[in-house]
Amino acid sequence: MKISAVILSYNSAGTLDKCLTDLLDALADLGGENEVFVVDNGSMDTSGDIIRRHQQLAPAVVKPIFFYENTGTTFSRNAALREAAGDYILVLDSDAYVNAAALSALMRFLDENPATGLAIPRLFWGSGKYQLSCDVFPTLLHKLRRFLFLRTMESRDDELATTVSPVDVDYAISACWLIRRDAFAKTGLFDEKIFYSPEDVDYCLRIWEAGFRISYVPEAHVVHDAQELSRGFRLSRFHFSHLWGLLYLQRKHNYFWGLRRLYARLGRFS
Repeated sequence: MKISAVILSYNSAGTLDKCLTDLLDALADLGGENEVFVVDNGSMDTSGDIIRRHQQLAPAVVKPIFFYENTGTTFSRNAALREAAGDYILVLDSDAYVNAAALSALMRFLDENPATGLAIPRLFWGSGKYQLSCDVFPTLLHKLRRFLFLRTMESRDDELATTVSPVDVDYAISACWLIRRDAFAKTGLFDEKIFYSPEDVDYCLRIWEAGFRISYVPEAHVVHDAQELSRGFRLSRFHFSHLWGLLYLQRKHNYFWGLRRLYARLGRFS
């Protein structure tokens, strides 16, 4: 098995059909044996119908998992990851649209750089504008700044927006990750004590703790047509869930205000 893709769906009918269509086309172009797990978290829209239709079109590839309620991002992903058999694991959001060229670039980079366990592409909004998807591990002050001023941060010149060479990063949002099998085997499943977020930061920290690097591969281009549930100033239950997750993350990994000791522990700049 070459690639095992894991996609979460929760009321994602507006993007899920294109996500699956583009992914299946990309996998067909790449060839080989692949599988696509689509985990539906109790959607109340037509997401289930879209998943079933794609399963009928590609029954050997599309493998649905249906839950009757929203189980969050970690429990649901783990349900698929326990079944995944691929040499590469593609973690993909239901609003991310991949292509064969991007997947090929990510796989090639992982093959040529065994110290890297997780490779990520350059992301773009649906409008074609560059999307800020990588960051340093979040401290409380940095997270507050990102919460209040993310649009401003994205509008400024960003090194990752213009670089043409791969570079290591602390973490990336889990819109599109390609993980090598040995890195996944050593890092393990997602932490199910985190319901919604920041499960991606926790997993990236654990990738580093497992002795692997996380690399941004700018030649791989992927559209992430995101509708972030916790984005913006208006408070919602997602913001509070995210805040709880952030405090849990920092307590778990024993850092709060600064990163120097965390970097030293991870060998981040070694």
